[in-house]
Amino acid sequence: MSLTAPRTAADRPEYGRARYPFHITKEEERQLRLKGAEAVPSLVIGQATSFDEYARQLMIPPAVMDLARKAEDLRLSPWEVEAMRKHLAPATEPGDKVGLLRQILVEKYKKDHTHPPYIRVACSGRGEYDDLAHEHGHLHHDDHRKGDIGSPVVLEIWPAQHYSPIHSHGHTTGIVFCLAGQLDIMVYEHLKWDAPKLGLLTLTPGQCAWLSKDNYAVHRVYCPIDGGGGTTGPGYMNSTAEFGASFHVYLNPEQTAVQHDHDGNSYNRDSFDYIDEKSKKRRSFATESDLSWGLLRRVLANTPLT
Repeated sequence: MSLTAPRTAADRPEYGRARYPFHITKEEERQLRLKGAEAVPSLVIGQATSFDEYARQLMIPPAVMDLARKAEDLRLSPWEVEAMRKHLAPATEPGDKVGLLRQILVEKYKKDHTHPPYIRVACSGRGEYDDLAHEHGHLHHDDHRKGDIGSPVVLEIWPAQHYSPIHSHGHTTGIVFCLAGQLDIMVYEHLKWDAPKLGLLTLTPGQCAWLSKDNYAVHRVYCPIDGGGGTTGPGYMNSTAEFGASFHVYLNPEQTAVQHDHDGNSYNRDSFDYIDEKSKKRRSFATESDLSWGLLRRVLANTPLT
């Protein structure tokens, strides 16, 4: 894998006309969007425009609504979005230098190409790839530590056509708030490769999805924006600078008023379970952050935009 991110075609689509990442046909997608729009409680938190939508949002837990209200005015500024594009852009010629975010994507791809990589930015604490930023003059090698695990507040950067595995958030309560671009989220009944799908929704900036131990804890996130050549899937790396971004908050059970029992799922935000794209088996991963927000924002602020 080179820094130029060649347009590598992914594995062939599964199940006839079904496509990655959700493995559904166009007709199944339409049905799942209708199902998602009628889900109870509502899958999306936003300004209700009908009595039915108000009633479905009324059933969302108060702890979740409180998180959503506190996040509702969050936005990435235009210069932050443009600077992120600069750092996500692939090289135009072999050997050209690429930005910090593209470097991280390449490093993550080398470690795991079962699904296209995305970037987790800890809004507090350190990230595993903070050391790469020494090239931008913001951090010395000696300052680097391994990425912190279990950050309660995370910015996630989703390059166009990249996606997550199916994963669970265990016993946490949280929100997924769209900050930039567009994100599709498929919600599943439980953590299994062939688990029933509860609905498909699209988030645009200012819209919010949510999860708790008892509701919508298992999902897959995907950025449907055009990623250039190739077809998304295992082994894919996009060839554009376009992206979606989301703000995530995860509260452990003791941080909410929600009662809980240990049922064998991941208990807190230090570790989440997921389904491996190739083996279709359940595995666990430590929720290490790739980068710290304080450092990323300094890098963005020093990025020429012209």
